[in-house]
Amino acid sequence: MTRNISHSILEEVKQFVEEDIRPFAADFEAQQALPPELIRKMGQQGYLAASFPEEFGGLQLDPLEYGSLVEEIGKGALSAAMLLTVSTGLVGETLIRWGTDYQQEKYVLPIARGEKIGAFALTEPGVGSGAKDVESAYVKVGDNYRITGRKRWISFGEIADFFIVIAAEQSNKAVSAFLVDRNLEGVNISKMKGLMSCAASQLADVELTDVEVGPEMMVGKEGMGFAGIANFALDYGRFNVAWMGVGLAQEALDVMVTYARKRSQSGQKIFHHQLIKGIIGDNVTNVMAARSLCKEAARMRIDNHPDAAIQTTAAKYFSSTVANKAAADAIQVLGANGCSSRFPVERLFREAKVLEIIEGTSQLQQQMIALYGANKYYQPKRIKEI
Repeated sequence: MTRNISHSILEEVKQFVEEDIRPFAADFEAQQALPPELIRKMGQQGYLAASFPEEFGGLQLDPLEYGSLVEEIGKGALSAAMLLTVSTGLVGETLIRWGTDYQQEKYVLPIARGEKIGAFALTEPGVGSGAKDVESAYVKVGDNYRITGRKRWISFGEIADFFIVIAAEQSNKAVSAFLVDRNLEGVNISKMKGLMSCAASQLADVELTDVEVGPEMMVGKEGMGFAGIANFALDYGRFNVAWMGVGLAQEALDVMVTYARKRSQSGQKIFHHQLIKGIIGDNVTNVMAARSLCKEAARMRIDNHPDAAIQTTAAKYFSSTVANKAAADAIQVLGANGCSSRFPVERLFREAKVLEIIEGTSQLQQQMIALYGANKYYQPKRIKEI
């Protein structure tokens, strides 16, 4: 399918963000929720199925088009883009890849229509992105599976209609993935409060006590929960987060440039001050570089390149770093005004930090990139003696 997203869908998304998201981003955080009507609109517009094939009710955007869409929504409000990361990427794409026809019909099609929200339940009180170490356990009871455990920091867990739950078999520790509906007996959901930012992502603790599901609710095969399901989902999550970082950094850059060109001090606009130009110049370069990394990750995904996952990891690592610098620099350019909630950079500063933590911390990304580099760039013949 040939599509010029820059003049069609992307322009539509920009208008949607300008009218329905950006003006209310601070309200979303104050209310600690995305309005249900916004979620419905995002579903009606097809954004919650932007990357899905048409057979699943999607817009069938390729990774480059989809990334640009995530960037635009991330510029408006990080929590709105987070909904795509979770329900579209972590959950929807995982079920399209690994789910059965039954699972796709029951869960993927309703996601596409904005009728259901899925959440990815991996993180636990003592376990981050390391799926192989999960403590949530399951046992087989006849043909069914009984799951017990506690999941934490589950984005949109407060309102999710269902979860992909990662759990380990009680005796042999084989890690598997299950679909769990929120209304099943034994599922208890508690909203997380006191969050520094992204409260509108409606994070929750999800406690499972002897929750029983049938064999039709296992995603993929038994034992595929770590190497197959979790790694696949997290790769999609990192791709989304990388583009979210570009969006947040661009928004911070837009604000600092606009403010610097409007704000006068000592008889001239502060943009003309050499140090302000230095800050802006660095951020223009960083945003360009981050976007280029994301675009290359997208192209590699289109080509099914074997290094697409590590390129995505590098893009996520760099763009989250750039987002943090851009948000901090924007506050510096705005001065005292940057510390006020009257201006958006105060919120951007808090949100940017989250990008260095979700879907694997920056330190974890560094380790993965370093291991790749140790194999890719090792040239023993060039240094013969030490």
